[in-house]
Amino acid sequence: MAEQEVIKHTKKVYKIWHSKEHSVWQKVKDFLLEIFIIVFAISLSIWFHNKSEHTHQQEDVKQFLLGLKSDLGRDLDEMQEDIESYQSQKTIFNYITGIKLNQSLNNDTLIKYQKWLFNYAALNPNDGRFEGFKSSGKIATIENNELQNDILDFYQEDIVALRNNTTSYINIKMKFYDFIFKNRKKLTDSTTNMNTILAMDEAQNICLPLSYPNETLSRYDTCVNKAKKIIAEINKEYGLKD
Repeated sequence: MAEQEVIKHTKKVYKIWHSKEHSVWQKVKDFLLEIFIIVFAISLSIWFHNKSEHTHQQEDVKQFLLGLKSDLGRDLDEMQEDIESYQSQKTIFNYITGIKLNQSLNNDTLIKYQKWLFNYAALNPNDGRFEGFKSSGKIATIENNELQNDILDFYQEDIVALRNNTTSYINIKMKFYDFIFKNRKKLTDSTTNMNTILAMDEAQNICLPLSYPNETLSRYDTCVNKAKKIIAEINKEYGLKD
């Protein structure tokens, strides 16, 4: 519609300028008026276009943030399970490395915590939505700068630091696995030499760093707090409840 108006008034400008029925001053007056109308029509058209584009853009942002809230909720559940896992690993490896010389480990305690001796935990974040939104160049369309920065920090710094830390811990855990598999022997149908080999110096040296996953737990706390903060900011942005 605006394009048609511009064309119509452009033709009118041309007609006025070449008219022999108007004086020069009248031509100038009418010419400037028509130019003003053309400029106004173009500006109005641009304004409506930008407003429509901005509305569509912010609807995309809203859908992204609401989806991100759901992703973070699942990440929080997984992180809580991981934290409990590392706390249990800390408990059993502290027990193993805390024995005195010539002291035997309790078989019942080892059986109770056997799961935590041989499992490992590492966050697999639900970051596909974030990566897609970022790769499309839309992150900058989040107008809440604090929220935008928190999202970028969470995925590009906090999660990266956490995964690097858990990878280091798991690498040590793999050495522990190798040691156990090479040295464990079956003594009877229901017993092994686990308590004996875990008291060996080599096992103690491997278990010592496994008994201090404090840095890993600290990284998890940082990610949990940042995820909760982002969710709270999204709720505030759209007037939502937890």
